Amino acid sequence: MDRLGHLERLFTAYPMAKVDGLPRARVSTFPWLMVPASAAGKLGLPGLRDLINVPVIETFDRWMAAQLGPCDVFHCLSQFGMRTHRVARERFGALTVCDRGSSHILFQDEILREEYARWDVPYRGPHPRIVERELAEYEYCDLITVPSSFAMRTFVERGVPAEKLRLVPYGVDLRMFHPAPRIERPFRVLFVGNVSLQKGIGYLLEAVKALRIPGLEVWVIGEIDPSARAVLAKYDGLFRYLGVLPRARLHEYYSQGSVLVLPSVQEGLALVQAQAMACGLPVIATTNTGAEDLFTDGVEGFIVPIRDAAAIREKIEMLYADPALRERMASAALERVRSLGGWNSYGEKMAACYAAALRTRADRQSGHANPLRGGERALPFQRA
Repeated sequence: MDRLGHLERLFTAYPMAKVDGLPRARVSTFPWLMVPASAAGKLGLPGLRDLINVPVIETFDRWMAAQLGPCDVFHCLSQFGMRTHRVARERFGALTVCDRGSSHILFQDEILREEYARWDVPYRGPHPRIVERELAEYEYCDLITVPSSFAMRTFVERGVPAEKLRLVPYGVDLRMFHPAPRIERPFRVLFVGNVSLQKGIGYLLEAVKALRIPGLEVWVIGEIDPSARAVLAKYDGLFRYLGVLPRARLHEYYSQGSVLVLPSVQEGLALVQAQAMACGLPVIATTNTGAEDLFTDGVEGFIVPIRDAAAIREKIEMLYADPALRERMASAALERVRSLGGWNSYGEKMAACYAAALRTRADRQSGHANPLRGGERALPFQRA
């Protein structure tokens, strides 16, 4: 938005040191409560984190509402902006946009509750006030942006009008993620991301357990969620845990893999898929990862059902048995992700959504349809 000339101000709970590439004059930070909440999670104190999470969010929203100035569009991550959405619309007449990075919160809660029960792990669902805030934003906001067709379906199935939803898939940093020289040649399966029940780590390890591939290596990269500890212990010895790696070095590790497997039971659009593709890696992912918006099943990788270790195992075996297929998929993945564009393309698509919605609202208020089509005139706003 700043590059396009539309950014008026970014409000964030991160400290200024975490904000890259924006002039300080356009950034307002409020890290005083969010940092302790994040620290509680990282220290393995989920009870404390959950206790302070709701007041942290509500306090941030009150601060942001007080800081907000005139704008044409107010775009906010879900949960954080109900009070500010009202100020934006009622005081400044702004278009209000709820940015939901995952599935509908009721779908998310339901499927994760089921998943934790399958693994006999206690489940901490979202706080009722968080659910209440989300549902209020879904109802109030002019637009809800989601990053994948999967996420969009969960909203439609929960009764949210399709005309309120906008699908804008995430980008990938093609400067940071690119192929690096491969050092070794064993067949290597990669898992990258939060190591959790939500990400389906148990189904990957169950699939690997039955594989008979000489020299097979399984690399697990990412922070271990407490929910997955018992599952990892059950499959101890089947994988190599590399911990949390610097983002700037991830491309080196992707490039040493043969395939990325992402067996999540739900998420909006997993960034690791496009990152791996940008490093020339085929991907095996479930239907609930946003994979269909990134690649075609059977061309750049495979899309499998959730909770299906047998399907994951079958696709890994197929790629191992057919090196030519693996190379074709790797090349196709690299070509496809380059055609999708990076984060600049994501921003341009989002700006087009704003512009179209503002035109539609202006036409409705004027009482007649606008004969011009999208792209035929300049964006009618200067602030977002």
